[in-house]
Amino acid sequence: MPKDIIIAIDGYSACGKSTTARLLAEKLEYVFIDTGAMYRAVTLYFLQNGINFNRHEEVTAGLQHVHIHFEYNKETKRPDTYLNNKCVEDEIRSLTISECVSEVSAIPAVRRNMVAQQQLMGKNKRVVMDGRDIGTHVFPDAELKIFMTADLEVRVQRRVLELQKKRYTDIDASEIRQNLLHRDYVDSHRTDSPLIKADDAIELDTTYYTIPEQVEIVYQWAMERIQGTINGQH
Repeated sequence: MPKDIIIAIDGYSACGKSTTARLLAEKLEYVFIDTGAMYRAVTLYFLQNGINFNRHEEVTAGLQHVHIHFEYNKETKRPDTYLNNKCVEDEIRSLTISECVSEVSAIPAVRRNMVAQQQLMGKNKRVVMDGRDIGTHVFPDAELKIFMTADLEVRVQRRVLELQKKRYTDIDASEIRQNLLHRDYVDSHRTDSPLIKADDAIELDTTYYTIPEQVEIVYQWAMERIQGTINGQH
């Protein structure tokens, strides 16, 4: 008897987490939740409103005015991120946001607020959620946990292509490399739910895989759990 499950995909930036998660959810007819976009939206709000990341009172007050939801875009065939009812999908992908999002994500009050929303979104299961602490903190009992990695230079080139597609100009690969290294460090060393591989997560190195190949690999793992043909981890 097929069962409904939660699929948690964690890992480093530019490994293909969000794209793989989105396409997997589409294939399974599950709901895709891009938690990275949620933290990016919070970062955008803080920057737009001059909120000091280091002042607890300002952060806490600001969070009361942050309302995030996703709407399916028929043209792009993917969900767009809305901040306070305004589509901010392109704005949150800028390098400016990328340079600040790890610091914002590390703020305990921000994480508590976002985790509560994420847990609510996944209460009925049938979700694919990607981020950095989904399998370890948001859904520690998820039926399938995946931890994605990739070679740094491959990740840099993927991010360059992503920004080019969004028509950003003056893209500096060395700046992107430094940004990824900085985010890796901050994400892995924060005190509140750092980026680590869950003990029962399957590691997937995407360096030499295309997106369709990644999706197919993860789809097979998901189907094994949905159909109940295995117990435990690979």
